[in-house]
Amino acid sequence: MLLVIDSATAACSAALIDGGQVLDERHEVVGRGHAERLMPMIGELLAGRCPSSILVDCGPGSFTGVRVGLAAAHGLAIGWGVPVSGYSSMAALASTAAAGREVGIALHGGHGQLFVQSYGHDPIAPLDQLQSLSPEAAAATVKAELVLGSGAELLVKIRGRGEAMDALPRASAVVGLPEGLRSLPPRPIYGRAPDAKPMLAL
Repeated sequence: MLLVIDSATAACSAALIDGGQVLDERHEVVGRGHAERLMPMIGELLAGRCPSSILVDCGPGSFTGVRVGLAAAHGLAIGWGVPVSGYSSMAALASTAAAGREVGIALHGGHGQLFVQSYGHDPIAPLDQLQSLSPEAAAATVKAELVLGSGAELLVKIRGRGEAMDALPRASAVVGLPEGLRSLPPRPIYGRAPDAKPMLAL
C-alpha cells in the first residue's frame, strides 16, 4: 500500500493506492497552512493503516509547501521504516490529460513568473526541461494547444490561442504516472535559482 503526499502548491492532498487503484484520498485547496493541515489529513486517511512505501510531490511550487511535504514524508518513512521516493508536480498534472495529446503545464511561481514544461503521452514523458519564465516568455515557449495548471489561463490569454484548464496537482493523479516519473530522489525541485545571493568575499 502506497501513501502519496502532495502539498507543493495551494492544494493539500494525500491518497492511499494499492495495486494501481486509489483506495481513499483527501484533497483540499488550502492556499496556506499546509503545515497545520497535512498531518491531520494523513491521520484521517490512514485510520490506523500503515503503508509499505511513500511517494511525495517534490515540486516545483510553493517553497513552504514543498518543504512541508518532504519533511512529512521523510519523518513518516523513518518512523515506519519504509522507503520514500518523489515525483514532479508538473508530471502529476500532465498525467491527467487525455492520452495521445501533447500538453503544456503552467504553474504560478514566485516573482510573477510561471513554471512551464511540456509533456507527450503514450507513455507520459517530458518533452523539454522545467523552466521558470515571465508570462510573456512562457507563452512564447509552450507550443501545446492544451495547457493545464494554475497559470494556464494567463498563458493562453497572452498567447491568444489554445485551451486552458485551471488545475492543481492532487495525490491520486500518480496512478497515471509511469514508474520512471514516480521514482525521483525525494528532494526539492525548486524550478529556479535561489533568491538569496552569496556574499562576496571582502
